[in-house]
Parts: sequence; C-alpha cells; structure tokens
Amino acid sequence: MMPLELNTKPFKLTFGERGEMAGWGYLVRHGFQIIEKNYRCALGELDVVARKGKRLYFIEIKTRTHHRQGRPEEAVHSKKQTKLAHLAQWYLKEKKIGDAQAGFAVLGITWPEGREPEIRFIENAFDLKESS
Repeated sequence: MMPLELNTKPFKLTFGERGEMAGWGYLVRHGFQIIEKNYRCALGELDVVARKGKRLYFIEIKTRTHHRQGRPEEAVHSKKQTKLAHLAQWYLKEKKIGDAQAGFAVLGITWPEGREPEIRFIENAFDLKESS
C-alpha cells in the first residue's frame, strides 16, 4: 500500500480574497452582522449581505493596489449598480424577504504591497428603487 501524499503547497489567498477578508472584518467591527458571503445565483454574485439594525445591506467590496485608474469604489458604476440591484431582488425573492428595508453599500479597499489597507465605506451608496 502506498503512503498517503499530503498537499505540501502553502495555503495562499488571492489579492481579492484578502481584500474581502479585510472588508468582512471592517463590517463586523462597525456593527454589521454578516448573513451571506459570496452569495451566488444564476445572475451572478453578491459579495456580502449583512444586517445593521433593521436594515439589510447588499455590499460590494472592491480592492486595488493603487489609484492609477481611480479609487476601487468608483468601479461600482451605474451598470454595476443595476446588476447589483437585480441580484438583490433575486436574493430577496429567493429568501422570501418581501418587507426588508434594503440598501446598497460599497467598501473600497486600497492595499499597496507591504502596507496596511486603506478602507473607505459608503454606507448608502445607492438605492434599490433608483437602480431597477
């Protein structure tokens, strides 16, 4: 019988995964209860679904190493907002949450190599009604 070979490759996270983890920590430290991470459906993916008080938030996390092409949160343009709104509507329907006070937030993280991340949070970035 041959000995079991273990995977000796070190555990590594992608840059985006590291950004998401930093974002999750930020949200928890600021009073959000994370309900879903990386929720997937036929339309795409929601980075985070969280609750703060009575409000449900759909949160997009964007991470970049620099601002050469703008701040990461600027990547959540009107087309992306529309997609997030449709994803949120799908989520609310699937989970049978018809009466939720829902909003959208964007968490922009700039994380230059070898430095601490700079996190910017836009709590009410846009509304479901405006984007549908």
